Amino acid sequence: MSGGKNKKPSGGKKESKPPPSIQNRSAYHDYHIIESLETGIALKGSEVKSIRQGKVQLKDSFARVLKDEVVLMGLHITPYACRNTFDELDPMRTRKLLLHRRQIKKLEEATAEKGLSLVPLKLYFKHGFVKLELGIGKGKKLYDKREDIKSRDAKREMDKAMKR
Repeated sequence: MSGGKNKKPSGGKKESKPPPSIQNRSAYHDYHIIESLETGIALKGSEVKSIRQGKVQLKDSFARVLKDEVVLMGLHITPYACRNTFDELDPMRTRKLLLHRRQIKKLEEATAEKGLSLVPLKLYFKHGFVKLELGIGKGKKLYDKREDIKSRDAKREMDKAMKR
């Protein structure tokens, strides 16, 4: 009975899907994004686990420059269900963004101009750290939104015609 050996699964590691990339789709609809930059974000351990599960809502969040630091407000991170501690974190708490002093000064000058806002665009993992893409945006008027929709539809129609 020689011959075939029993094949064991190699490594014993589970195949896991990559961590999610959470996007704020309404930001591109509501703002003209002028510039964007990558920032770090100060989080607690259970919040990172919730983000890894994709339980984050960026839609109504915004950033402000307060006392020489940039803070993110309105970001909702659902509390991690399997946490071992009983300290209750507020899901809507203010979180500090990690930036260099020069970047903070640049953002402060940009938002001093009337009509510009700091809008979170995307939340993702990079080398195991949670990163936030922050955009400097100017709010769109209603007619701007309509024109964007109209141009998108026209482009879609042209693409269909080109395929035929």
